Amino acid sequence: VYLHSGCQIAVSPDTKCFAVDWLGVEVTRATLGIIGMGSIGYKVAQRARAFDMRILYHNRNRRRKEEEEAVGAHYCEKMEDLLPQSDFVMLVVNLTPETHKLIGKKELGLMKPTATLINISRGAVIDQDALVEALQNKVIRAAALDVTYPEPLPRDHPLLKLSNIIITPHIGTATVQAIHMMAEEAIANMLAVLNGQPVPSEVFPK
Repeated sequence: VYLHSGCQIAVSPDTKCFAVDWLGVEVTRATLGIIGMGSIGYKVAQRARAFDMRILYHNRNRRRKEEEEAVGAHYCEKMEDLLPQSDFVMLVVNLTPETHKLIGKKELGLMKPTATLINISRGAVIDQDALVEALQNKVIRAAALDVTYPEPLPRDHPLLKLSNIIITPHIGTATVQAIHMMAEEAIANMLAVLNGQPVPSEVFPK
């Protein structure tokens, strides 16, 4: 949120000087709560470790002890235990009937008023009406969304009118290298099927 606002201030024709009391929030040594510690969630933890963050995570299945120790992650059996401790809460779950509106009014109310909610999974994992209310009433400090429901949001959606949110157009994997890797993985899967071999990235229906 500060990066976005700061960019606007830096390029605005009305800017005469930069305020010295315009302060953001430190990431280093802050607590990151990761909800969903699959392969992507674990990669987030690896990167967060580089910032010396305290890492909490909630997942259906607990990671092996060696994996936890490698990134300094601490397991929270209940999401309700993770939320009040985290300065940043990141959602990295698949969208399923169980995770639909996983974060609603109750969960937002459990978060710190200084916390930031980050969603890189799917828009419907958050109850967006509850998020609007929480941001308007300063129940949480801010939100950063790479995903919404629907995409794009209607141009009159209240989330678009708030100053304490940043929304990006689902660009988490939008790099040339990432698209090439995804294409190569899809081709490898197709070749495996055609050759009667195990599928490297098989998705099992639930």
